[in-house]
Amino acid sequence: MTAAVPVVPGWRHVSSGKVRELYVPSGTDDVASATELLLVASDRVSAYDFALEPPIPGKGELLTRLSRFWFDRLSDVPNHILPATSGGTPVPAEVAPRSMHVMPLAMFPVECVVRGYLVGSGWAEYQESGSVCGVALPAGLANGDRLPEPIYTPAYKAPQGEHDENISFEQTVELVGRDDAEVLRDLSLRVYSEAAAIALEHGVVIADTKFEFGRDADGVVRIADEVLTSDSSRYWDARSGNRTESFDKQIVRDWLSANWDRQGTPPVLPDTIVERTAARYRELIERLGA
Repeated sequence: MTAAVPVVPGWRHVSSGKVRELYVPSGTDDVASATELLLVASDRVSAYDFALEPPIPGKGELLTRLSRFWFDRLSDVPNHILPATSGGTPVPAEVAPRSMHVMPLAMFPVECVVRGYLVGSGWAEYQESGSVCGVALPAGLANGDRLPEPIYTPAYKAPQGEHDENISFEQTVELVGRDDAEVLRDLSLRVYSEAAAIALEHGVVIADTKFEFGRDADGVVRIADEVLTSDSSRYWDARSGNRTESFDKQIVRDWLSANWDRQGTPPVLPDTIVERTAARYRELIERLGA
């Protein structure tokens, strides 16, 4: 049963995503007129574009903590977090650990995916065509192999309830213009490469990830939403040859793949899967020192 949307004093709820709630200050008409927003992460978990039951205990706080860690480590990249000195509407203590006080952005309709390793749907496509999302790769690669260099494989961010669609770089040019398309590509590859190097220092591999960007009122392109969390990224133990032992929600995906044909409503996750997923989220936080 889906939990009720939390009431946050001083803020008015305006929309729900698969895993996050969006608020504007009380008295603000809508997002378009807001000068500040509050993103509150729930414990919900999603896979294959479906919100699943039951939630993962503590997930919202853990992944918010991970996003903040990466925003801090990648502070040379503009992001949407409002500085503590900006003032604005106070964030109540009861939601502070799982919330981010952010500036409104005009979001690009592009999900910026970067792949550093051959895995998942990329591996399946490579076996058929020798490429991933139209990017040709060398012959002879195996599942889990590191790619010669990270590749950018964007997707069109579909409206909620619909499936995102892999697109080519030239299609992103059609969507946002060449200048912005190049900025999104170059920023995505840069952030991934910097984060992957940091993670490797802690014995962790970032196999792939996805970013979202938006433009602020001054025209600056900023990274937004979550960043390099266990929901948006595929993390592996660098010392283990078993790539199925990931620090993300791959446990959930694997169980669903084995127990659901992706038709109709997804099945309820067993307690063991919920507990294992929560434990892996916590372990990643500890490994990175976040």
